[in-house]
This record gives sequence, C-alpha cells and structure tokens, in this order.
Amino acid sequence: MSTRTAQVQSPVAGCEGHGLDSRYLGFFKCFNLGLYFEAHEVLEDLWLEDRLGRNGSFYKGLIQLAAAFVHLERNRPGPAAALFDRARTHLGKYASPHEHLDVSAVRALMADWRNRLAQSGFTGNPLNADTAPKITLQL
Repeated sequence: MSTRTAQVQSPVAGCEGHGLDSRYLGFFKCFNLGLYFEAHEVLEDLWLEDRLGRNGSFYKGLIQLAAAFVHLERNRPGPAAALFDRARTHLGKYASPHEHLDVSAVRALMADWRNRLAQSGFTGNPLNADTAPKITLQL
C-alpha cells in the first residue's frame, strides 16, 4: 500500500452510505474535525479520478476551501482569501443542492470568511477552535 493510499484510507474509514463515495463523505468528516489538510488530501484523490468529469470543478472548489483553512492555520490570510475566491468561482458553477450539499450556503460561508479577512486588512486571523466552520450534507 502506498503512503498516499494509506493517507486517504484512514480518514475515510467508516464513511459509507447514502450512495456517496466514501472519500466525499470523508472530506466532510475531516473538515468538520478541523483536519483541513486531511480533508484536502482525501477529496483530491477523488478529484484526480473526475477532474475532467461533471464534478471536477465541484471537487476542486471544495479542495480549495479546505486549502484556504490550511493557510489560515498557518497564519497566511492573504493566500487564504485568494483560495476562498477561487473556490467560490468553482462552486458557483453548480446549482444548490448538489451532491447533497447546500452549495449556496457554502459559498456564503466562504464570502463571510473572506470578508472577515478583508476587515482585518488581511493581517488578522479569525480562525480558532470556537470559530471553526462546520459543513453538513443534506442526507
């Protein structure tokens, strides 16, 4: 088993059901636990299979969302803001709901976080344990 395969399999353990790919469900599990890098990695594995398919931009937008929070964890608000913008563009191609996700709510979440960063002049970091966002699927 490759290192990449092990990195993806561990977070998706137990993520099954509703006719959805376990890596997609694993993304939300990791994201909601504040494991943004892992969320990115888990969904990237699925995106690599479908990057030119109907969900390519959808997965890419979610990956960029998680990556934005990785940047916030590393206290890099400027790059985080840029990724929020790119992610909103990718997800904007999809009607809500899509794949059991309220895409409009996720886009609003990203706009809110982007605005928080802008209000601080891109020098503050609003991410902490109390403000960490959660995203739920409509199952």
